[in-house]
Amino acid sequence: MTTDPDLHRRRASSFGSQAAAYAEFRPDYPAAAVRWALEPVADRDRPHVLDLAAGTGKLTAALVAEGLRTTAVEPDRAMLAELRRTLPDVPAHEGTAERIPLPDGSVDAVLVGQAFHWFAPERALPEIARVLRPGGVAAGLWNQGDHEVDWITGLDEVTRGEACFADLSDEVGLPPHEEYEPVRRQRFPNRLRYTRDSLTAMVATHSRLLLLPEDERAQLLARVRGYLAARPETQRTEFEVPLVTLVDRAVRRWGSPRQ
Repeated sequence: MTTDPDLHRRRASSFGSQAAAYAEFRPDYPAAAVRWALEPVADRDRPHVLDLAAGTGKLTAALVAEGLRTTAVEPDRAMLAELRRTLPDVPAHEGTAERIPLPDGSVDAVLVGQAFHWFAPERALPEIARVLRPGGVAAGLWNQGDHEVDWITGLDEVTRGEACFADLSDEVGLPPHEEYEPVRRQRFPNRLRYTRDSLTAMVATHSRLLLLPEDERAQLLARVRGYLAARPETQRTEFEVPLVTLVDRAVRRWGSPRQ
């Protein structure tokens, strides 16, 4: 992840211009990953879950599919509008991880899909703890390429690490914090169906590409198309893309200062 604060800010705020494409092409989250993230509160009666930095609602939809009482918070108005269009029954609010527009102790879990690395953790983690009930869980989920698969490793090389095919394990995660129990990590297979066009379109929604000059962006996407056209694994009209969903979770301590 970039250490340049201005570049980090511009990348974090780049997605709204491609909200519809993000909603259509970005990977979904496997039910097994969502259930593991919520395991510490699974015995609660219909737990209330906050999807923080919800984007267009990729993770929100997975929570709704599990029958969970779900609220979404997202800072980008274009992304939020797309979420409200596709999930009109979900309460959705404009807000940030550092200033969540919910009362103290109002949710049982806070889940963050493909976004925690954009937060200021020294402010976000205490704010998440504020809205969590004691014993509630905070979890981050990230989709990345399965690097046990040769053609995925090759695609990462073609994209120069500009998309989600890179191994993010050492770059993302929930940092430790005094208000939470130690972080636990698990990985889940996430095999999705794409075409060459839709996979290229998914690559195009990543922040590094969104900030590239148009000619460089076009050249990179042309390399992706050429690579996919040449690989035997991607010759069918529709083919399987093997991803892995990385999940970190941490339980809010019962004896935290906010209790």
